[in-house]
Amino acid sequence: MRPLDLTVRFEWVVAAVVAIIFYKMTAVSWWLFALLILAPDLSMLGYLAGPRVGADTYNALHILIAPLVLALAGVLLAGPITTAVALIWIAHIAIDRALGYGLKLPTGFQDTHLGRIGR
Repeated sequence: MRPLDLTVRFEWVVAAVVAIIFYKMTAVSWWLFALLILAPDLSMLGYLAGPRVGADTYNALHILIAPLVLALAGVLLAGPITTAVALIWIAHIAIDRALGYGLKLPTGFQDTHLGRIGR
């Protein structure tokens, strides 16, 4: 693995750790964390409709825009559950990226913006 790849993966590890630390600060139950940490992966069901739809549905739940907006709403509206859900979602995305799972290309699940999975 190239040094740049390691740096990028380490950056995502740090992002995941920070999201988890902030989650702890919400004082919301860890049961919610355990229940929702893999929820974004349900978007893989889109692959049942083909690789293009699968990539679109997967990517829709694996980009940071929505959870960052949700986190902002949770903070501004003093909603600890909303903030906690956003932090779980951010942690999920960061863990995926740290493991090398990128946004999907319409050519197939294995093809990502970070390269082919399993290379």
